[in-house]
Amino acid sequence: MSPDPIADTVASLIPAARSELAELVGFRSVADPAVAPPEECHKAAAWVAGALRDEGFADVRILDMPDGHQSVLGHLPGPAGAPTILLYAHYDVQPAPDEQAWRTPPFELAEHDGRWYGRGTADCKGAVLMHLLALRALKANGGLPLNVKVIVEGSEEQATGGLERYARAHPEALDADVILIGDAGNFRLGTPTVTASLRGITMLRIGVETLRGNLHSGQFGGAAPDALTALVKILGSLVDEDGTPRVDGMEADGEWRGLTYPETDFRVDGGVLDGVGLVGTGSVADRLWARPSVSVMGIDCPPVVGSTPSVHASARAAISLRIPPGVEAARATELLTAHIEKHTPWGARVSVEQVAQGEPFLADTSSPAYAAMAEAMRTAYSGRDMDIAGLGGGIPLCNTLASLYPRAEILLIGLCEPEAQIHAVDESVSVDELRRLAVAEAHFMRLYAGRGDRA
Repeated sequence: MSPDPIADTVASLIPAARSELAELVGFRSVADPAVAPPEECHKAAAWVAGALRDEGFADVRILDMPDGHQSVLGHLPGPAGAPTILLYAHYDVQPAPDEQAWRTPPFELAEHDGRWYGRGTADCKGAVLMHLLALRALKANGGLPLNVKVIVEGSEEQATGGLERYARAHPEALDADVILIGDAGNFRLGTPTVTASLRGITMLRIGVETLRGNLHSGQFGGAAPDALTALVKILGSLVDEDGTPRVDGMEADGEWRGLTYPETDFRVDGGVLDGVGLVGTGSVADRLWARPSVSVMGIDCPPVVGSTPSVHASARAAISLRIPPGVEAARATELLTAHIEKHTPWGARVSVEQVAQGEPFLADTSSPAYAAMAEAMRTAYSGRDMDIAGLGGGIPLCNTLASLYPRAEILLIGLCEPEAQIHAVDESVSVDELRRLAVAEAHFMRLYAGRGDRA
């Protein structure tokens, strides 16, 4: 028996949590009808709603979002006059197009060496269980110390902004004193971490046209403008020779002041091949958390197998620009669009379509909530101090919540440490990490509710 009854309770609940997560992982809840039937998302939403009702949540609702997807909202009352916490997670997941490459089927939970494998185990279905475990532990050890709202989104991975628009239209729905976003992760397995900075994102589709139709490269090549080559030149203009992002008019020299990220560790975490250099300049933390980055997400062009010697009439690409805090997403989109148009060669016809956009986020780490979380993490991680890190990805909802509720304190924790391999083959969650973070979350709620110095 440990001296922490909350930790004992969470440990006793882990077997049941495994069964629940297996059910939730079993839904192919990719919020893209071109990838998975919408019914899979609907089933996942119904599962979450049922789980909240089983915990005694009042007024559990499956909400239709403006982007056509569904989110689940529930409220669990606590003591009269107590503060309110909003707990966030999402049940939609990334696709798993290369299922044969997984060690076990991606939508069937499997256990190996202290980790549970499956799409969404860490990002972010596991966080649904993290929240439930924390609430169950509190209820079993004296009851809830505050009022609880839970919102579980259904289209976060698509960045279509449904929940953000819903929150703006219904600002009372997600109002809270403190907001705990469960969609981040520890800097390293076993290293308690709160994420305080997020890059924003803008995603564009670029189309290039040069000819009425494809041409024989022997007959016309050398004079006819090739659209695919034009597209490659546009994409190449977005980085310098050393890989530093170069969008005309956007600074790329920010500095991260906080947790350091050794290059040797990054190479291991990122699976960088021996002899291959990293791109960009500055520290790894600078490049990941304080500067922009450009990625080519996909290109429409003929595959190598079956290709013909042709001059191409058209080509398309999808790109993403990660935006550091301090730059507005709309401004970044304007600069990126202008850059593409300026660097399109040979007078080729270029079109730019915006697919998604999200704002960067920077938290106030001096707030009482951060002090409470540091103490809670210290308890859950056997005296280890909490680190504060950034996250290169974006969670657009954070900035929306910060603007709607300026007095609310926002913290990001979660299960997406490097070994989790989120968005990749063999995504998994550490069972120990799930247990410890649920313990930390429960202690955090107790500590936060008991503080009289909240802003």
